[in-house]
Amino acid sequence: MNLVTAFGTDPESCQEFGYGLGTPGGILVLRYRSAGTLEFTESRQDFLHQLYWSPDGPLSVAHGTSTHFVDSTEAAWIHRAVTHSVHTASVDRQTVYRVCLREVPPALTGVRIGIAGVSPEVADVIESLASPGIAEAVALEARGRLMAGLEPAGRDLTGSPSTGPGFALRVARALAHDPADPTTLEAWATRLHISPKTLQRDFHREFGRSFTTWRTDLRLRASLVLLDTHPVGEVAHRVGYSTPSAYIAAFTRTYGHTPGRHAVRHSRFDAG
Repeated sequence: MNLVTAFGTDPESCQEFGYGLGTPGGILVLRYRSAGTLEFTESRQDFLHQLYWSPDGPLSVAHGTSTHFVDSTEAAWIHRAVTHSVHTASVDRQTVYRVCLREVPPALTGVRIGIAGVSPEVADVIESLASPGIAEAVALEARGRLMAGLEPAGRDLTGSPSTGPGFALRVARALAHDPADPTTLEAWATRLHISPKTLQRDFHREFGRSFTTWRTDLRLRASLVLLDTHPVGEVAHRVGYSTPSAYIAAFTRTYGHTPGRHAVRHSRFDAG
């Protein structure tokens, strides 16, 4: 049995919470926290299915030659005995939960590698299972809600690489490592020796949105991680905005409140 190993962490950054281990209805939740990149290297787990989810930013999931991205409203599902690798795609601190199961959630039946929707209720369950002091009976009841609450997989990634030529995926991989990269759609297209129209069309095919919209979403998700520990002006610069005002406007349009208000909310929550 080969276990997935997380690099970019120290011994204190991984906590394990197990309930009913050794039984079909058991669950093991590992919570990883790191100030740098978290990488779960190419590996497999012969006896346990795995679910990867991060509330802080996007994850990339690789299987064979295919790489896909999931955000905080999604989780990557890996059926047991399927080789894979997962790594964080944010520019700073990120928490990742790895949920290990012996049974397959109903919504993921028949899926080897896929994407599951994570509702706010399911997110709360995962975070609660990774908290100390929970009675096993309470934790196993929460596990039942997790199993039932996962939303149907959007797609099975096994053996199904990009339906297009993969241009958008190549750009997305680069931007996931550096959301502040200022390279324009036209410049990316030149590098790939294709037309901007072809690249734009590939972004719509792969992600259902334009290059600009996808990049904005990535930058804003990455900024959520930085706001806890950095001033708004610095966050704006680090995720690729030329001015704080442009960043504040984009953030407010998306989340309905300013980044400064978001940071205050989270600092109060952490203090409590």
